[in-house]
Amino acid sequence: TTTESPVAVETLDDVPEHVLRGLPEDVRLFPSAVDKSRLGVWATKSILKGKKFGPFVGDKKKRSQV
Repeated sequence: TTTESPVAVETLDDVPEHVLRGLPEDVRLFPSAVDKSRLGVWATKSILKGKKFGPFVGDKKKRSQV
């Protein structure tokens, strides 16, 4: 038999306050559609191409790293 370790599920309590404050009005954090143990960024309405929001805090990743 194999014993699988329980997967820790990311919650809003794990998100730093400055991240939550910096979210644009029409963006929310909900369970990811890609990885159910993580949070994902979801838009509550369409975001126009080229729309900028921020500030960005964290490490930038190359497309191949995400």
